[in-house]
Amino acid sequence: MKDLIITNKILNWYDINKRSLPWRNKVSQEKKQYFTLVSEFMLQQTQVATVIPYFNRFIKNIPNIEKLSKYNDRKLTKLWEGLGYYSRVRNLKKTAQIIVKKFNKKIPRDFYELKSLPGIGDYTASAISAIAFNKPIIPLDGNIERVLKRYMYLKKQSQIKKEFLQDQKKIFGTSTKRSSDYAQALMELGALICKPTNPNCNKCPLSNNCKAFKNKNFDLVKLKKINKETYYKLNVYKKNNQYLLIKNNKFNFLKNLNIFPMDQLNNPKNFDKDLNVKISNMNMNIKIEYKKKHNFDKNINWINPAKLENYVIPTFTKKIIKFLESQK
Repeated sequence: MKDLIITNKILNWYDINKRSLPWRNKVSQEKKQYFTLVSEFMLQQTQVATVIPYFNRFIKNIPNIEKLSKYNDRKLTKLWEGLGYYSRVRNLKKTAQIIVKKFNKKIPRDFYELKSLPGIGDYTASAISAIAFNKPIIPLDGNIERVLKRYMYLKKQSQIKKEFLQDQKKIFGTSTKRSSDYAQALMELGALICKPTNPNCNKCPLSNNCKAFKNKNFDLVKLKKINKETYYKLNVYKKNNQYLLIKNNKFNFLKNLNIFPMDQLNNPKNFDKDLNVKISNMNMNIKIEYKKKHNFDKNINWINPAKLENYVIPTFTKKIIKFLESQK
C-alpha cells in the first residue's frame, strides 16, 4: 500500500510538471520505440538540454531503423559531432543493422536480447524496456540514484554502490499500467526537483517522507574514483599551414577517429607537459613535439585550422589544434 501511495504521488506530480521533450512526442508505437533507442544512446553521458537539438536533427535525417542501418558513416559521425563518446553512434548503427537483419526491423522486447546488442548494457536495456515497452522496470540513472540516496539518506560507501541501490530502488514500487510514464517520472523528479545542488524540496511530492529533508542535509556522497594519470608524446606535422591527422587504430579511446600521431609513455620521469586534457577517468598529460618528415602512407588527413567546422574530428583533436594555434 505504501508503494502504491509513493507511485501515485510521483505520477500525479509528473502529469502536471513533465517537460515537453521531442522523444516524448505522441507518435506511433514503432516510432516511439525508435525515438527511445536513439535518445537513450544520446543521453548516455550527456545532459538532456545538450541532446535535444542533436536528437531533432538526427531524426529529421534518419527517421527509422532501416535508414540508420544503411546510413553513410561519415555523414552519421557528422550528425553526432559535438556529442562526444563516438563509440555510441558506431554502436547505434551496428545495433540498427542487427535489428534489421535478425529481428525483422523491430527492436526486441526481451531484456536479454536488448542487452546482446552493441552499446546496450543493463541501464539502457532497462530504460528501453520501461519507456518503449511499458515494462515494470525502474532504470537506475543518475537522477533516480540521487532521489533514492536522499529519500533513504544513504551516506556510506557500501550504501551507494550500484548493487545496493539496485536492491533498494524497490522502495519506489512500480506501476503496472503506466510503467513507461513512471520510469520517466522518477527521472524527471531527479532532473527538475531533486537536483544535485539546491533541491526544490517545497515542490517535491516525496518531501514528507524524505530522510534528507528531515535531516536538512542534502549532500551527496560519491563513490571514490581514482583518475588515471596517463602520459603522451604528441607529434605535430605541419605543411602549408595544415596539420596532419591520422585515423586512430592504436588507442581504445576515440577509436577510428582522426587524432594527432601520438605515443603513450609509461610513467616517465621529469615529464614536462605542454597541456592537460581529460577524457572520462583519464587525466592525459601531453608533451608536444614538432616534426618535419612523416612516414605515414595511408589513413591521413591534412586539416586547415581555419576551417575546423568542415571536418569530422573529435573535440579532443579540436582542443589540441586550438592550443597549437594559440601558441603562435
